[in-house]
Amino acid sequence: MPRHLRFPRRSFLGLLFLFSLSTSALYFIYSAPGIVNEYLFMVQARGVQIRENVRSIGVQVLEQVVRGAYSNGTDYTYDFNLSEPHFQTTTYLPDGFTYHPDQKCPEKLPSMKGPVDVNMSEVTLLEVEKTLLEADRSLGQGGHWKPQDCQPRWKVAILVPFRNRHEHLPILLRHLIPVLQRQRLQFAFYVIEQAGNEPFNRAMLFNVGFREAMKDMDWDCMIFHDVDHILENDRNYYGCGKMPRHFAVKLNKYSYTLPYNEFFGGVSGLTVQQFRRINGFPNAFWGWGGEDDDLWNRVQFAGYSVSRPPGDIGRYMSIPHHHRGEVQFLGRYRLLRRSKERQDVDGLNNLNYAPRVTRNPLYTNITVHLTRELAPVADY
Repeated sequence: MPRHLRFPRRSFLGLLFLFSLSTSALYFIYSAPGIVNEYLFMVQARGVQIRENVRSIGVQVLEQVVRGAYSNGTDYTYDFNLSEPHFQTTTYLPDGFTYHPDQKCPEKLPSMKGPVDVNMSEVTLLEVEKTLLEADRSLGQGGHWKPQDCQPRWKVAILVPFRNRHEHLPILLRHLIPVLQRQRLQFAFYVIEQAGNEPFNRAMLFNVGFREAMKDMDWDCMIFHDVDHILENDRNYYGCGKMPRHFAVKLNKYSYTLPYNEFFGGVSGLTVQQFRRINGFPNAFWGWGGEDDDLWNRVQFAGYSVSRPPGDIGRYMSIPHHHRGEVQFLGRYRLLRRSKERQDVDGLNNLNYAPRVTRNPLYTNITVHLTRELAPVADY
């Protein structure tokens, strides 16, 4: 090779280094979003927690200064409130309370004690089925249950989007079913499983689950529940209300702090009427991220606000998984900028699918092959 066509060895090594660096960056941006995004959320949540700690320490110092200044014979009192504004004592019924089959079940029950013992150890689905069915023979096919000692205040369908999380589902059912029974809610579980090789579409799975659940019975409350979120307090009441509800307020991987005020992920609930009014979830989010932010926008555009449980009632533990095999949806910001225009054309009203439904002892499985052609969107 002529000398003028040869690359210096240092240049070649430099090009090789730049190529390796760029491919690594592309991997973390596109194929490993769970690691990057969750780390950023954790850093943001840690900053919020530090600010709250500084505020609390500052109030305590001020309290000591004022008490010292007024401790020489005066009866002056200074009112300090170190807790959050929404920390309020909740009155629950006494342990001796008796139900009546013709009356509505209360929302606050003596069976709801508060903190739940969370056990993240792996367990088989058969073991969970055996334990729960032996504990309560009234638990029906598909995980359907209805209280016998009072009239359920809400008929709740629990929708769980699913793909390749077979070790997580038994853990969720083991914890959540007894809690819902203690809350005296009528409920059933729907696991909506995505087949095929398309990127995971959590939002479209929720829309499919809603449609299929409503074919079973006239539910009035929908809980949209990630399979890896385990609640830590059974006073986190899984009924709906006048406003959409965000249940998973404080997640352990975010230092039990909201990453940002509009965060609407993990576990949320809407009445059937509310969900239909906002046209459900968007179907256009293929891959990880963005669909919850779009749902938040839809709720706001419809004139709703989001309610959340007070204090530490909304605490959850997350089973670690780092979004294995699921790519990030890079087009989510472009879609979010046009949430309002898309709300009327992308959701429940443009959804098509062909489900395969099977009934299991603890849940109904709905398997669907999702493709982009199943939810066409006209120009808007």
